[in-house]
Amino acid sequence: MRILVADDDPVVADVVRRYLERDGMTVLLAGTGAAALSIVAEGAVDLAILDVMMPEGDGISVCQTIRHGPRPDLPIIMLTALGEAEDRVAGLESGADDYVAKPFSPKELSLRVRSVLRRAQATPAEGAVTELADGGIRVNLAGDAVHVDGTPVSTTKREFDLLVFLIRNPDTVFTREELLERVWGWNFGDVSTVTVHVKRLRAKLGDATRIETVWGRGYRWTPADATREETR
Repeated sequence: MRILVADDDPVVADVVRRYLERDGMTVLLAGTGAAALSIVAEGAVDLAILDVMMPEGDGISVCQTIRHGPRPDLPIIMLTALGEAEDRVAGLESGADDYVAKPFSPKELSLRVRSVLRRAQATPAEGAVTELADGGIRVNLAGDAVHVDGTPVSTTKREFDLLVFLIRNPDTVFTREELLERVWGWNFGDVSTVTVHVKRLRAKLGDATRIETVWGRGYRWTPADATREETR
């Protein structure tokens, strides 16, 4: 696997590089946003780690450019400042799949990288359901594709996983903590991650969305009708 690490702090970049290389990854370094985009444009990376604060294009703008460019499905992890909740939220809203707050444990970052890559590469088992349908929403599990009333909708891997989980578990209220653990396998983390992904999914699904907020409890998927389809 080839991992892009974009951070203008050479000490941080070197520590991350060494940890990832221990895990058998090939690491490409970039010290600016412009350099990061140049590497991504070459199409030779499987995941990008972007620092929020970089010269010549901060991490947020780089993430947005990637999401609207030739690699919209590239897994992205943001490095954010400790305690800066707005940075974390902005990173997720720009399309990042995950974030790690500075100062961070290189071991934790390495675990997050493996987790994001594993989910990005997951494919349905032979004979498994390959498509979900609910009203005008159709989800192709094999191709990680979402269509609303026949129109393709681009989602990040985190958004896709959340949508699939909710459709498969209708009429059930889940707290944000439960969604963190059951959708993404995290037993720790900022619950605002869930809030941001729900917000993004609602915006992308438009009138077709049925993610209901149950105040004081969490979120619930309300199905279009009682005849939801699952096709093989």
